[in-house]
Amino acid sequence: MCSDAVQTNALHQDKDGIAIGVIGPAEIIRLIRDALKAFPSFIPVFREYENESEVPQKTKDIIDHVEVLLFSDYPAYKHATEAMQLKIPAHYIPLMGTGLYRSIYRIKNCYDLKSLSVDSLTEQYVQQILKELGESVTALHFYGHSIQLSTDEVIAFHKENYENEKCSVCLTGIKTVAEGLTRLGIPNEWVLPTRQDIIVSLERALLSTETRRNKESQIVVGIIHIDEYRKLMDQSTSQHEAQTLKLEIYRILLDYVKQLDGHLIQLDGEEFLFFTTRGVFERETRGYKFIPLLNDTQKLLGHSLSIGIGFGRTATDAGMHARMALRQSKDTGGNVCFIVREDRSVIGPVEMTDPMIYELSVTDNHLLEKAKKAGMSATYMSRLMAQVTRYGKIDYTPQELASVLGITVRSTHRILVQWMDAGLVEIVGEEKFSHRGRPRQIYRFTFMDEQRNRKHKDKYNFEDR
Repeated sequence: MCSDAVQTNALHQDKDGIAIGVIGPAEIIRLIRDALKAFPSFIPVFREYENESEVPQKTKDIIDHVEVLLFSDYPAYKHATEAMQLKIPAHYIPLMGTGLYRSIYRIKNCYDLKSLSVDSLTEQYVQQILKELGESVTALHFYGHSIQLSTDEVIAFHKENYENEKCSVCLTGIKTVAEGLTRLGIPNEWVLPTRQDIIVSLERALLSTETRRNKESQIVVGIIHIDEYRKLMDQSTSQHEAQTLKLEIYRILLDYVKQLDGHLIQLDGEEFLFFTTRGVFERETRGYKFIPLLNDTQKLLGHSLSIGIGFGRTATDAGMHARMALRQSKDTGGNVCFIVREDRSVIGPVEMTDPMIYELSVTDNHLLEKAKKAGMSATYMSRLMAQVTRYGKIDYTPQELASVLGITVRSTHRILVQWMDAGLVEIVGEEKFSHRGRPRQIYRFTFMDEQRNRKHKDKYNFEDR
C-alpha cells in the first residue's frame, strides 16, 4: 500500500487526462470499463462495493483525487450525497434507457409479464415503456418509499407481493435487493444499464468537467497528406485534367474544414494544413471515432489520405504533434488518421471502432532504435502496440503475427529470428494440436510486457491500493 501523496502523484502524472471516479458493483464496473474505451480523455479510478452502505466511504477515498464522479445508479448516488457535500460534479447512470427495455424483454421471455413488483423506477416511466412495447400488464406494484429505507424493507415489499400472488416477478434496480430475492427463491430481474446508457452518462460527465470546458477553445492543428500524390498527377492525361483534379481535392478538403469551423492552408501540392478548436473537432469526430473525410475522398477520387492531428498547450506543440501523428499514419500504410495528444500519447487509427491508445515514447526513443536494428519498422511497431493496447495480448504464433503485421508466414519466421537475436521476443511455449502436425511455437514480445507492466503500475498505483 502506498501513501496518499504517492497515489495522488501517480494518478495525476498524465496532466492532460481527466480523472473520473467510478463507483459501483463489480458487474456494472465491468460494463463501464468497456464503455470507457471510447473516452480516451478519461483516467478512471474505480471503486467497487458489495453493499450500498459502503458507498460514502468509497466516495471519500477518491473525491480529492478526481475531477468528476460517476455512480452506477441512483441509490449509490443518493447514499453519497446524503452522507457528504460533493464539491465536484457527480452523475449516475439512470434506469431510464435501453437497459429497462432489455429487462422487460427478458422478463417476457423468462417469466409471466402480467404482474410486476417494481422498485427504483417511476410508475409513469414503466407504464410508458410498456405502452410503447404494446404490452398489457394487469397489475403493477411500486415501492414508493424513500430510498433511505433499508434494503431489507425493499426485499420485504417484494416478498409480500410475491407471496400474496400480487406479482409473478420482481423488477429492481438495486443489486443487493436482487441478490436477496434470489436467495429467497423469488423470480426477479436486476435492471442493468446497456453500453449506450453508460456512454450517454459518460458524455454528460465529460461535459461537466472544468478541464473539458477549458479545452473547448484549445487550438488543434491538422496536416492532410495526399497519398501517392505524384502518381495521381502522372495519371492525368493533360495539364487541364491535372489542374481540375487539384481543384477538386481542394474543394473536398475545404468543405470538410468548413464543417470544423476551421481554416485551411495549402502547403504544397500534396499537403494541407488546417486549424480548428478541440471542442468542434471532438464533436465532429464523435469523440475521436470517425473521420468522414477519409471515406469521402476514397469514394469521390478513388484515392486515400493520411491525416495527422496534434493537440498542444501552444500552437508550436500542436503543430509538432500533428507532424508526428502524420508520420504514424504514413507508417501504418495511409488512409488513416492518428492523433498525438499533449503528453505525446497516440490515439488511432481513428475509425468507427473504439480508439486504441498507446505511448508514442515507445516508438520514437531508444526502443525504436533497438527495434530498427532488428528490422522492426515503425509500421510493425505501431500495429503491435495497437494490438497489445486493445487486446492485452503479447503472446503470438507466427501465423497470428503474420495476420497482425499483414505479411506472409514465411516473412514472419524470418523477422522473428532477427527479433529474437535482438532480445525483443522469446519463445515461451508451443501450441499443440490433437491431430498430427508440427506444433506451432509461441513467441512473447518481452519488451512490450515490460513496458505495459510499467505503465500499468504507474497509472493504477492509486486505484489498486
